Amino acid sequence: MTIADVALVTGAAGALGGEVARTLSARGLPVVLVDVEAAKARLEQLAGTLGKASVVVGDLAESTTWTSALPRIEGELGAPPTLAAFVAGGWRGGKAVYEETSDDVWRAMMNGNVETVYRGFRALLPAMVARKRGSIVVVGSRVVEQPATGARAAAYTAAKSAVVALARAVAAEVLDHGVRVNAVLPSTMDTPANRASMPKADPAKWVSLPSAAGVIAFLLSDDARDISGAALPVYGRA
Repeated sequence: MTIADVALVTGAAGALGGEVARTLSARGLPVVLVDVEAAKARLEQLAGTLGKASVVVGDLAESTTWTSALPRIEGELGAPPTLAAFVAGGWRGGKAVYEETSDDVWRAMMNGNVETVYRGFRALLPAMVARKRGSIVVVGSRVVEQPATGARAAAYTAAKSAVVALARAVAAEVLDHGVRVNAVLPSTMDTPANRASMPKADPAKWVSLPSAAGVIAFLLSDDARDISGAALPVYGRA
């Protein structure tokens, strides 16, 4: 990370995205906070606690959100993003595939996970490649390495697996241009939502938000300059 770096975090209104944004801001980086329109108030509240931040809202699966945001980001923060954490995504499960009666879950998981990452790559990589500098981290899941644990959430499992495969292929495409792409594969995260939905579980075994954010910040940093195309398990004791 250098003074010229600008970091971008998608899903910044969520528990992990917000923690990543705070971690990067604490390291002196200007941060672009990106999420859906409904999260605008939370993004603005978070931005008010950070050193230098810009807020972007919109549908991240739509290229127009990115193309309209990038000139404004450069105008407000002085440079295009050279660091990015693609945290935005979604989870829906509860049924086996043979029990599904519509394609709604499948489409939501592919759109919310794969399409948002793909559009992010398309938007940010050209400037990174041109500058010969950049680092992106995508958030996968333990189900990528252990698909059987994604039973009754097969669409989510397929989507996160596609995200990580996409990231690793893109990593090979941009490596010689000075750009790195990596993935993290968290197990259960210690978030308020997970505590509420699993009250009998032991959250001490889950992955803490500061821990996961620290791993993402490390992979984005120059300390990880020799790491690209990795999919790093972040399992805690879950």
